[in-house]
Amino acid sequence: MAKKFDGRVALVTGGASGIGRVTAQVFAREGAKVIVATDSNIKGGEETVKMIKKAGGEAAFVRCDVSKASDVEAMVAECVSLYGRLDYAFNNAGIGPDGKRVPVVNIVDCPEEIWDRTIDINLKGVFLCMKYEMKQMLKQKYGVIVNTSSVGALKPVPGFCAYNASKSGLLGLTKTAALEGAASGIRVNTVLPGPTDRTLLLEYLTGANPGIKQEMMNMIPLKRVAQPEDIAEAVIWLCSDAASFITGHVMPVDGGMTSS
Repeated sequence: MAKKFDGRVALVTGGASGIGRVTAQVFAREGAKVIVATDSNIKGGEETVKMIKKAGGEAAFVRCDVSKASDVEAMVAECVSLYGRLDYAFNNAGIGPDGKRVPVVNIVDCPEEIWDRTIDINLKGVFLCMKYEMKQMLKQKYGVIVNTSSVGALKPVPGFCAYNASKSGLLGLTKTAALEGAASGIRVNTVLPGPTDRTLLLEYLTGANPGIKQEMMNMIPLKRVAQPEDIAEAVIWLCSDAASFITGHVMPVDGGMTSS
């Protein structure tokens, strides 16, 4: 039985764990060949590839620092070299204040280097990814891009200044890319996940403050945090022909958090 993405090629950044890993697996489940990219967690990225292959899919790992143009250009070139094209890109790589890797601090205490690094990865990184992804998709006259923003873009919280700013910036970047790509058959959308289980952000936040998960659930009308599968299925749908008339869309996947 044919799968919806048979013969297609997908690229997933931030594919070492959580949302990125599960989305890469779902792309493969639906028949796509998958490039899994990450920078710091190489072991995790390679493990994602192994998981896909074990399930009968086809995948390859590419190391990429999305904040470096040369890395991103090489990543897309490797994708095309291996599989001949690029149909879907899920620009998911990102960092946020989690109390361990990145401190949760107010604006007056936020170090400039934290601001710069967050913007470099979360906003500049997506810009660079789309720049080189769209160049390839323009040659094909086809392609779908989904970016990962956050509910923080619509409902910012204190202590997340750089993160909220970077994720808000993605909304404008996504809409601009959607307008620029439309005439060439390129669609660009963004998902806004709410608090999501099995992600480093939530893992580290709850490690530092065990009660924070319950606080988050109390803020969510559906009274649970997301699972990575919830986000992955939204991404897959946006890439599918079922969403062929949708571009420039901002899709919260947040259990109703942004409904009020």
